[in-house]
Amino acid sequence: MESFLLQASLYLIAMVIAVPLATRAGLGSVLGYLGAGIVIGPLMGLVGSETNDLQHFAEFGVVMMLFLIGLEMEPRALWAMRDKLLGLGGLQVLITILAVTLAAMAFGYDFRVALALGTIFSTSSTAIVLQTLNEKRLMQTAGGRSAFSVLLTQDIAVIPMLALMPLLALPGARALAKAENSVDHAAAHFLDGLPGWGMTLVTLGAVGAVILAGHFLIRPMFRYVHAAKLREINTAMALTIVVAIASLMLLVGLSPALGTFLAGVLLADSEFRHELESDIEPFKGLLLGLFFITVGAGINFSIITSAPFVVLGLVVGMVALKALILYGLGRVFGLRAQDRWLFTLGLAQAGEFGFVLVSFAVTQRILPGDLAQMVLVVVALSMLITPLLFILHDYLARRMRDASATQAADAIDDQQQIIIAGVGRFGQVVNRMVTMSGFKTTVLDNDLKTIQLMRKFGAKAYFGDPTRPDLLAAAGIAAAQVMVVCVDDRPSTTRLVAYARRIRPDLCIIARARDRIHVFELYRAGADHIVREMFDSSVRAGRYVLENVGLSEFEAAELQKIFFRLDREAVRNLAEVWKPDVPVDQNTAYLTRTQELNRELEAALMERFNPAPPESDD
Repeated sequence: MESFLLQASLYLIAMVIAVPLATRAGLGSVLGYLGAGIVIGPLMGLVGSETNDLQHFAEFGVVMMLFLIGLEMEPRALWAMRDKLLGLGGLQVLITILAVTLAAMAFGYDFRVALALGTIFSTSSTAIVLQTLNEKRLMQTAGGRSAFSVLLTQDIAVIPMLALMPLLALPGARALAKAENSVDHAAAHFLDGLPGWGMTLVTLGAVGAVILAGHFLIRPMFRYVHAAKLREINTAMALTIVVAIASLMLLVGLSPALGTFLAGVLLADSEFRHELESDIEPFKGLLLGLFFITVGAGINFSIITSAPFVVLGLVVGMVALKALILYGLGRVFGLRAQDRWLFTLGLAQAGEFGFVLVSFAVTQRILPGDLAQMVLVVVALSMLITPLLFILHDYLARRMRDASATQAADAIDDQQQIIIAGVGRFGQVVNRMVTMSGFKTTVLDNDLKTIQLMRKFGAKAYFGDPTRPDLLAAAGIAAAQVMVVCVDDRPSTTRLVAYARRIRPDLCIIARARDRIHVFELYRAGADHIVREMFDSSVRAGRYVLENVGLSEFEAAELQKIFFRLDREAVRNLAEVWKPDVPVDQNTAYLTRTQELNRELEAALMERFNPAPPESDD
């Protein structure tokens, strides 16, 4: 017990120290977990043989992650991905197996060993890739969705890979492996005694049971448990679902991740979906972190130090080969350049299922022990460099955005009295209201995709940087009446307002502000009207609150008008005492004036519907 608590404390301390450092450095949490494992394992020797056993337990985090991903999808969404699942994912697995097999045979390995290596290196790390895609908010991009499709296909493909492994072993070795790995319980003996067609029926029956249970059994059970109104019982129910399905899948030789993913898809439209997510998410995060630490701790550095160039060459060669295949498939399936690089670099590593396949290949006497150790090191190191590959993708993505931004601006052939600089979510609403009211605008934005999308809908817009003086001159700023500044970048907004005010003192400038401090900056830059992007919607929400706590619609609307007017006046007054080089909490004049204005605002609101009683004549 003491040893267990000591080991648990060690892993938790490593998490707490390493992961925040990695995220602050922009490396992501996954690299922090892997680094922590390397430090407490190979470098400091604080953990030992229990790492392998712990890794099998921590792999349950991958199972939970697939369940949560399934909850985010509906069967219709999964059906819509069938082309990528069968086409993109299937081709990736088959081509990679073929390429690695041929490469291994070229180095003199037997066909059986080469094919086993091909299956091992054909998979990618579901845990690391999906975790990183979610952290970087890239899951909903075309590259992220394509990567997810391939990962899901790989998880499914592990099933026939495991079925193929015993066929690659020599007959005598296969019999010896079966005798050594026999499990002493009734279910295992029963399954071992079934003919091939019987095992197929049992496998299909297990999948069917998951589907039927997800559709007809789990929801009534959850309603029954939910009636107890105990959070811990709800959590126990959520864990029961995942553990039971994973156990069933393992019993019949299927991937537990696949089974739980399927159950998640079936529960995606359930009323308990969000509760399931909140109950399982903490366990998933901890177990995934533990899994990554065990991967780092399990790297055999003695193999690396004994043959560093061989190991480095194998890792680079494997990653380069997979990247070449992935890049080609990305082009064939029409992924754009940025999405194609995300797809390529995100999936170029080997995956955690490689550990499972290597272990199985060793037990089946297919891979010799020394080769298996080398393969495990290559798999682990390729997983270790995956966060670095994502950093490379971020660099390439920035370069591509910069290259698109340097594209020549459009020639402006139409000048209007209203110039709208920036058509993001804010600017689009402004432009629609103005144009639908019968007025014409000159719209400028440096996001080429947005401009092209507007043109598809018949709106006239011009590509180019709205802060460039030459583009503003071409847009007709010299004769314009109004300029609306809706640029997303805060410093660019302030610079544009200052420039426009300098060359056109009489121009009406309306600008969007991020927050109150930005209001002060724009006020000094010369904006006539400043709109805080969240202010109007927040005031309207406050009015709804007042309407639902007893005030009439008229009273709430009147209070809204008073608050709106007085707050705008207060901000203008505060702008006069604001000092850009002094933090607001250290500006005595600003703090004093804020307190005075708050008291005045509160008094005005109270006075509006609580007038003082008339004075008595006595």
